[in-house]
Amino acid sequence: MEYDNFFLPSGNLKKGKAFYQDLLGLQVKFDFSDMGMIAFKVGNNEPAIILKDTSKFPASKPTIWFMVDDVQEEYGRLTAKGLQFLSEPFPIHTGMAVEFEDPFGNRLGLTDYSKSKSKH
Repeated sequence: MEYDNFFLPSGNLKKGKAFYQDLLGLQVKFDFSDMGMIAFKVGNNEPAIILKDTSKFPASKPTIWFMVDDVQEEYGRLTAKGLQFLSEPFPIHTGMAVEFEDPFGNRLGLTDYSKSKSKH
């Protein structure tokens, strides 16, 4: 199975673009800000995160986890850039995870498969 697009509410698309593009380093897939949406690529995957302007789409809510190679490494890199996490990285069944929120209170997370890698 593959993911579909992930929709997140946004009270300010300009601020959202700065967060996802400039801070997290995601590439814009499409920018239909005039229609109330902007999408960001996640790696080379077809699914995208699509911010929806809450002034045009008043009902929205979510939580998304992104797979990374090393949660601890990304935690350090993003902490250095000023991102505040909700906790320290914590163990899960397949590896490590950590969660944070974007400027609009949407819950996001990072996860890796470090426990699976150690078995190979």
